[in-house]
Amino acid sequence: MNVKRRVWEILDVAKPGDIPSRVFELFIITLIFLNVVAVTIGSVRLIEERYETFLYRFEVFSVIVFCVEYVARVWSCVSHKEYSNSITGRLRFMVKPMSMIDLLAVLPFFLTFVHTDLRFIRALRLFRIFRVAKVGRYSTSVRLFGRVFKDSKEELVITFMVMILLIIMSSSFMYFAENEAQPDKFPDIPTTMWWSVVTLTTVGYGDVYPVTTLGKFFAAIVSIMGIGMFALPTGILGANFVQEIQKQKSKKRVCSHCGAEIE
Repeated sequence: MNVKRRVWEILDVAKPGDIPSRVFELFIITLIFLNVVAVTIGSVRLIEERYETFLYRFEVFSVIVFCVEYVARVWSCVSHKEYSNSITGRLRFMVKPMSMIDLLAVLPFFLTFVHTDLRFIRALRLFRIFRVAKVGRYSTSVRLFGRVFKDSKEELVITFMVMILLIIMSSSFMYFAENEAQPDKFPDIPTTMWWSVVTLTTVGYGDVYPVTTLGKFFAAIVSIMGIGMFALPTGILGANFVQEIQKQKSKKRVCSHCGAEIE
């Protein structure tokens, strides 16, 4: 058997009945979540000081595993027809989003050896949380969401542009309505955009609000439009999500005798 092809099969999403691939998948997913836990509790200074040695050793072990995985993927990817060229194929594989995430999963560890401000190093360690994004390579559900967002990108872009337009228009109206009454809260249109954002997103912190009759009228309209703006992308994603699930179900083969799914 071709070694590169077998390594690629093991590192790729587990196929039905491929036990080594399934074991590797479960091991990596478990390691990723343990890393997230380590980063989270490591941000507590008392825990970090008490278990610093253990957390560092676990970090080194994780980085070694992720580095070996990344190198093995780059080495074996040429067995896939899409990356068959030994040079350009590997380069094309390395610039793929998931490959970049694999690289980001280990890069912060090596950057901490750079002599610089310790506060920067401490902040840089938090980027290890990006390792949770590696789960997307192994999770069917995460890949499903990715396809849904990809299929909805045009509608979402239009919705985003409408949202930007509404923010600009509502900020302008509110500025002219409230600037004279509250020059400290609505001094200019860019500052007023904060109020527009928190109102259209229905957050409404209450730190900035209108006091004039005209301002309250505009605020009521913007608040109602904000509810609609949330419903629009939700409906788009929901419809495409149902379509994607139905598409997946239609691809599954079922035995005509027992009704069981055929792998």
